[in-house]
Amino acid sequence: MLTVASDIEGLARFGRALADPIRCRLLLALREAPAYPSDLAEALGISRTRLSNHLACLRDCGLVVTVPDGRRTRYELADERLGSALGDLRSAVVAVETDRTCPDAETKGCC
Repeated sequence: MLTVASDIEGLARFGRALADPIRCRLLLALREAPAYPSDLAEALGISRTRLSNHLACLRDCGLVVTVPDGRRTRYELADERLGSALGDLRSAVVAVETDRTCPDAETKGCC
């Protein structure tokens, strides 16, 4: 059982990051390889402004870091273990029964 505040806060940050499909796509893209914002925006089909907001969120959550590269800035996962964790989460999500829904989905607007 998690009881240490820092453990719980870390998992909550990770959950907030994964709560948005664009941030999920960003993390999965960065799992494959570090990338520049312009390349990420093009790959995800979103504007640079929108991408910048999502990257700022991921930076604030401590999940991605910036690496200066000459006049450009490259983004990468803050820790290589995040890539493994994302892979494990993807596998677990696929294993969950897809026809089951949260009983509160309609009344509480979740899931």
